[in-house]
Amino acid sequence: MLAIKNLHVNFQTFRGTIEALKNINLSIKEKEIVGIVGESGSGKSITALSILGLLENNAEITNGEISYRGQNLLTLSKKEIQTIRGKKIAMVFQEPMTALHPTMKVGEQLSEVIRRHRKVSKKEAKQIMIHALKDVHIHNPEHVAKQYPFELSGGMRQRIVIALAMAAPPDLLIADEPTTALDVTIQHEILQLMKELNEKKGTSILFITHDLGVVSQICDRTIVMYAGEVIESGETKEVLHAPQHPYTRALIEALPDGKNANEPLKAIQGEVPNLMERPVGCAFASRCQYAIDICRAKQPELIQWQNQHDVACWLERN
Repeated sequence: MLAIKNLHVNFQTFRGTIEALKNINLSIKEKEIVGIVGESGSGKSITALSILGLLENNAEITNGEISYRGQNLLTLSKKEIQTIRGKKIAMVFQEPMTALHPTMKVGEQLSEVIRRHRKVSKKEAKQIMIHALKDVHIHNPEHVAKQYPFELSGGMRQRIVIALAMAAPPDLLIADEPTTALDVTIQHEILQLMKELNEKKGTSILFITHDLGVVSQICDRTIVMYAGEVIESGETKEVLHAPQHPYTRALIEALPDGKNANEPLKAIQGEVPNLMERPVGCAFASRCQYAIDICRAKQPELIQWQNQHDVACWLERN
């Protein structure tokens, strides 16, 4: 359904050029849930915003292709991309209050989106809106529709945002850390809701998160990013239970271990490299305990380790 090939994105700043994304390649199939994980600043959200043409004005896509059902989205005009944005490809943002209009009632916002994408009457839009709220397990939708966003809890607002995104409904839903600000109970409910929408409506999902626990619950495949690059990808079980890149292993080792509750959490030493001065070799080499000379001299390409499990690491070639 969606394929990103050799995507490069730069940001022009007063201090210089930031190479935010470098040679990104990923794909999403019909009815598939794909997770993107990595530390803050690894390029997860930039990748998602590139798909919908929502990058800041100082961003520049210098190379690559983003293909949706065979059509390169990067060649479309602003008017043409608007026919796809929201209708065919929708996005759920991390903080629902920034995605909802604070002075419009929830029902009005949903109805407006429905009328825009489905070309129906006000009466029909209202009926669809009520069903959309029921789909995201909101009880008493008629009452909630008359409320403003600030009158609802964080979990309720996130359900409203998901209902907005699914109003068309889209072929692909991009969820940018939609559970980060929620407590564990509500987080589980939101994950179950998205899985349900995927199964019932057949919507593919690109799920962006820094939480490997979330990935293990919902994603069919997982892509690991570091410093604006894809460094490992494959079926979620393979990536989490047999990680091949030292960075992926370090992320997993940093998770809390219930068996050793009294031991301090493991941390990844060092810092993410300055993307204005990207290292010549592997971007993770300065933080990697297994790095050898070639790691610092030449960047490894993403190669197939086994089945469809890919990794960009020189250790796997030696």
